[in-house]
Amino acid sequence: MFILYKLKMSRRLGTVSRGVRCPIIKEGDDLVSIVTDSIILASKEENFPLNDRDVVAITESIVARAQGNYATVDQIATDVKNKVKSEKIGVIFPILSRNRFAILLKGIAKGVKKIILMLSYPSDEVGNSLISYDELDEKNIDPYKDVLTLEQYRNLFGHNVHEFTGVDYVEYYMSIIKEMGAEVEVIFANQAKTILNYADSIITCDIHTRNRTKRILKNAGAKVVLGLDDILTSSVDGSGYNEKYGLLGSNKATEDKVKLFPRDSQYLVEDIQKQLYEKTNKHFEVMIYGDGAFKDPQGKIWELADPVVSPFFTKGLIGTPNELKLKFLADNDFKDLKGEELRMAIEKRIIEKEKDLVGKMISEGTTPRQLTDLIGSLCDLTSGSGDKGTPIVLVQGYFDNYTNK
Repeated sequence: MFILYKLKMSRRLGTVSRGVRCPIIKEGDDLVSIVTDSIILASKEENFPLNDRDVVAITESIVARAQGNYATVDQIATDVKNKVKSEKIGVIFPILSRNRFAILLKGIAKGVKKIILMLSYPSDEVGNSLISYDELDEKNIDPYKDVLTLEQYRNLFGHNVHEFTGVDYVEYYMSIIKEMGAEVEVIFANQAKTILNYADSIITCDIHTRNRTKRILKNAGAKVVLGLDDILTSSVDGSGYNEKYGLLGSNKATEDKVKLFPRDSQYLVEDIQKQLYEKTNKHFEVMIYGDGAFKDPQGKIWELADPVVSPFFTKGLIGTPNELKLKFLADNDFKDLKGEELRMAIEKRIIEKEKDLVGKMISEGTTPRQLTDLIGSLCDLTSGSGDKGTPIVLVQGYFDNYTNK
């Protein structure tokens, strides 16, 4: 028989994440007013209160759209041609994505005459698989040492399609390069220096490992080394740009245009914070988010194809959580207590906790990650990437704990 204790609480809910609808955003729209008004209108129409330390998160997509931060295949090609200064280049470690890389590859290929395309295997950086580790084991292939030509790869593994998209990315990327009028040779390898046996001007397309890859190539004698973050760092023929991330974080807009990662937007989050305070008398935290930092256990895909989860956020979102593990307290320090006595003991411990619990056993297992990565991942899952129509997310109660009434 279960006994339900009627605890002395005035609240039953903790963290709540709400997707908030707003108008379709176009270039030049006033995001500060749109976001502020959408939050306030949602609160009134859905009859929920707004509170201090609520978090308002805006997807990077509508920020870039409002900025008009776009670039065409031709503009990418011009920048590539000007920076690599070679007709033959190596393009290494791209992720396997129609949305993220296919249009970039068009621009790169249009700026040169021949590409040596070096794909990592058995999967790309974020987990999109060409083949499985089991298949490698069956064929006695060591991906850390063995370099495969296209012919060897096909003889060993045949034609493989992506589990979710049904695309043979090897064939797809080859067809894009040829369509742009360039020659293509494909190899499969995981050591960056391998590409220098084929070309000395290199564009490395990895995201989170790019700085290491660039260093390895430069130290090995590469003539030119560029990352995607080095292309379109300034405007080319009127294009958009991102001075910090270049093409990283871009998404397909049309068949010949990409939307770039937002730039110069610290003012935006701070202005939204200011306007929300003026209209509600509540202090909000505000952030811009892109991909969440989570991994799909089925497809083994790590979602984070952007260079960071949040490129811009207000200062209250700096840091990591400072939390106690409630089940640790219940199973150890207060294992002989129950009901109201247990609740009061845990509340007292929370109130008295140290300001910095790093390294303390009592905080073990409390997800020691950046607040922006945690909240941004929550927001990405809330808003989705399809037709939900909620590019604004309101997160309430995130900074509360068991003691808040």
